[in-house]
Amino acid sequence: MSQLFLDVAIMASQLLLLLAMGFSIVRMVRGPRAQDRALALDAMYVNAMILLLTLGIRTGSPLYFEAALIIALLGFASTMAIAKFLMRGEVIE
Repeated sequence: MSQLFLDVAIMASQLLLLLAMGFSIVRMVRGPRAQDRALALDAMYVNAMILLLTLGIRTGSPLYFEAALIIALLGFASTMAIAKFLMRGEVIE
């Protein structure tokens, strides 16, 4: 019974994460300002990372965990670059 409950919970969380990614894509397309688009991109990479983690839990493969770690590192660096660009207009000084 607990295995079935765990499978249903992971499937529901994956569907909700996909829904959240869809909302982030809508905000990236319709965002009135560049800051809204940057925040939507940040939310989308976090949702993608958590989706990969749930896939790793579901399949038991460590490959998904490594991919989630790479997405987290690259997402943080890209968020900092976008924030610096929006503040100063240039990324590299």
